[in-house]
Amino acid sequence: MSSSCSSRLPIRSASRLLALPIARAQLPRMVAIERELARITHELAGTRENDEELLHELTRLAAEIERELAASQFRYGACRAYAELVDRRIAELRERRLPGIQTIEEFMARRLSPAVATCMTASQRLHELSERLDRARGLLSARIDVVRERQNQALLESMDRRAQMQLRLQQTVELLSVAAIVYYLAGLVAYLARALDTEGAGLKPDVVVAVSIPIIALGAILVLRRARRLHEEPAGPRGHHGV
Repeated sequence: MSSSCSSRLPIRSASRLLALPIARAQLPRMVAIERELARITHELAGTRENDEELLHELTRLAAEIERELAASQFRYGACRAYAELVDRRIAELRERRLPGIQTIEEFMARRLSPAVATCMTASQRLHELSERLDRARGLLSARIDVVRERQNQALLESMDRRAQMQLRLQQTVELLSVAAIVYYLAGLVAYLARALDTEGAGLKPDVVVAVSIPIIALGAILVLRRARRLHEEPAGPRGHHGV
């Protein structure tokens, strides 16, 4: 019975070790990804001109690692489970060494255990690569966020300066508008003063115009301030009141 079990165990275990070809195919690519990650990390510690490009490369590598993890973890988990099952079955056999005959445990240690170790190493390296890529992406994303915050702050400061310039320009335009209104209305007052013959009432037209200029200026300023307040008020309350 032990001979039949010993003959079936290696064959069954070898047939179940489907993760070994996957590990052999993934290991060279993992070495290449580790080299790319080392290069990106070196560049990350240096210049800051190509942060967006480095982040794109890290994202691409992380996506590739996640794809490999999704495609292989089931096989690696099955490999680990079958290896534990084989070890437990061998222990249940309670073998005794016979002179000149190799035991099943020794056979498995030479044939199965290295293959299982290769699969477990590939699985562990995939997880470590995924963690390293996540850390590198986190550092690079944080640095990009800091740069963007500085750019946004500079943009807000520029917008604030433009708003102040527009306010000053608006105030200048208002002063020019007041001057134009005063000049126009003072001319009308002068025409009216001459037409109404104010000299007969003891008032000269020039005096009437001089007296009317401060009044006209004050009225123009009040009208412009009222118009500006109406323009700055929100439309919601006025619309609701109108309804």
